Amino acid sequence: MNDCIFCKIVKGEVPSKKVFEDELILAFHDINPKAPVHVLVIPKKHISSLIDINNNDKELMGNFLVKASAVAGKLGLNDKGYKIVVNNGNGAGQLVFHLHMHILGGWEGAASGWQI
Repeated sequence: MNDCIFCKIVKGEVPSKKVFEDELILAFHDINPKAPVHVLVIPKKHISSLIDINNNDKELMGNFLVKASAVAGKLGLNDKGYKIVVNNGNGAGQLVFHLHMHILGGWEGAASGWQI
């Protein structure tokens, strides 16, 4: 995808504040955070959303979840907890059509107003 901002981040054409990177997955800080800790985890392969995954993506999707969990741990979120959010399609608020997970955490206390 030539116009995909996340593909451009993967290629190094757009800067990002990386948290993790391997041959399949990239994690970086969101430029418009919605939580004290807000990191995006993306597969380097362009997949528009969960709606577009197929059986050929099973191994990649497993890796995607395992790496998201490891990134959350690296960010120190395991002790207090965190949320994983994946928006799929316009109606769910997806803004960038490259599959990505939001790792959100860092809130203090149960009354911080972040629950849904």
